[in-house]
Amino acid sequence: MQSSEPAPHAAAAATEPAVLHIVCGKIGSGKSTLAAHLATGPRTVLVSEDDWLSRLYPGEIQALPDYVRCAARLRSAMAGHLEALLRAGVSVVLDLPSNTPQSRQWARGVFESAGASHQLHFLDVPDGICKARLQARNASGLHPFQTTDAQFDEITRHFTPPLAQEGFHVIRHAPAERKG
Repeated sequence: MQSSEPAPHAAAAATEPAVLHIVCGKIGSGKSTLAAHLATGPRTVLVSEDDWLSRLYPGEIQALPDYVRCAARLRSAMAGHLEALLRAGVSVVLDLPSNTPQSRQWARGVFESAGASHQLHFLDVPDGICKARLQARNASGLHPFQTTDAQFDEITRHFTPPLAQEGFHVIRHAPAERKG
């Protein structure tokens, strides 16, 4: 005997719309850590730009223009797939920097084309904390890319915090203030 009742997972997917989680923050601000946490939600997948870039372009990303070229190719290739995941009811966490109005517009195109909602997570972390985290990350040897203080400064010159007129649902994350 067959049931006309939807499967439990199908019913849950229908009641909770898919969300595109977008992260914005300087290098070392904690985007990947936050993204990994967000990806623990039900029916949620993580897309890590660093992982994809290091596998697709091993040894090719040495300077900012290399990154810009390779990241643009990756985004172009993945947009349709991300839209399909969102349409299927799967939330997506983009662990890639949406640090400029142009990169955020790309993400907007993905969630709007899919008819999904979004959350833009803005990690508002001072440069000193970011650089200390970068130095620790570099020393660990666990990250696929090493970033110098000079590269941090060069990349940070292009960073633009999200502005209200961009129209995103922004969730601001900042380090806790220490007292005393």
